[in-house]
Amino acid sequence: MSALRGLPTIAVTSGEPAGVGPEICLRLGDRSLDGRFPARLLVLGDRFLLAERAAALQLPVLLRDWDPALVPQAGTLDVLHLPLGAISTPGLVDPANASYVLALLDRALAGCQRGEFAAMVTGPVHKGVINDAGIPFSGHTEYLAERTATPRVVMLLAGGGLRVALVTTHLPLRDVAAAVTAGAVEQTLRILHAEMGRKYGIVRPRILVAGLNPHAGEGGYLGREEIEVIGPVLERLRAEQGMVLLGPLPADTIFSPPVLARGDVVLAMYHDQGLTALKYASFGHGINVTLGLPIIRTSVDHGTALELAGRGQADPGSLLVAVEQAIAMAERTGGEP
Repeated sequence: MSALRGLPTIAVTSGEPAGVGPEICLRLGDRSLDGRFPARLLVLGDRFLLAERAAALQLPVLLRDWDPALVPQAGTLDVLHLPLGAISTPGLVDPANASYVLALLDRALAGCQRGEFAAMVTGPVHKGVINDAGIPFSGHTEYLAERTATPRVVMLLAGGGLRVALVTTHLPLRDVAAAVTAGAVEQTLRILHAEMGRKYGIVRPRILVAGLNPHAGEGGYLGREEIEVIGPVLERLRAEQGMVLLGPLPADTIFSPPVLARGDVVLAMYHDQGLTALKYASFGHGINVTLGLPIIRTSVDHGTALELAGRGQADPGSLLVAVEQAIAMAERTGGEP
């Protein structure tokens, strides 16, 4: 772990330059936050873009070129400069900056892999414009898994008193059932169980597992995935590993208070099944965590919000929580993922 006076260094990528990422990153230099983060914060982005946005929004933050030997200062934001591909205007995405956005991720990842940074926190990116540039991209989670040659990772979102992990992530709904295999469910549960201990300190987590179909299949009348795929995996892991697994449970009641009180984390089968409830409970202050990577990565739980970019209306709450959680995980693991 790279550190100065025992402080871990957290790399924060500023994300899509036309979105709210740069301006919420600038808020990390707010003097009122001095002392809130027991870490060195480093923003990765185009220094001139950040300076331009700070001036336009009248944010009183001093930008300083990154030097690991310098002492952190209140009201000062350390920046690792990576140049834009093209001039960026708030609210107007440009495929010419797709490679820049990915370069931010690659640099943060490389720093984490070699111990320069203790963790990375990612700002929002625009999947569509990256694909418009001819670069296949389905999301941070999948990109970082590919870059680290990690065969399977798990997306977990946390906020509003909830933790929700997913078996499948960014897939069209028509492809979900085929992707919910016994192998996918088992691998996800093994990663989730282990990472709840490493990253959250819950050694024997109680995992609430949602069914795939309405009413968890209604005894096979509304689908057989619960009987033939999900249920057998839960039975085997309970018997072989002693995991505390409740389910398969109907997804329409799994987020009710009496059910949630029985668990530490929910495992949903697909994206909207789990994240609709979580974002309702925590939007703007929830975070995304990628479990199973050889590094620590947290993220905001919102998108680029192009309609808010450059107006000074973006809420940095999710980013602040993501940074706090990255620091806590780095401290809990001693810098190891």
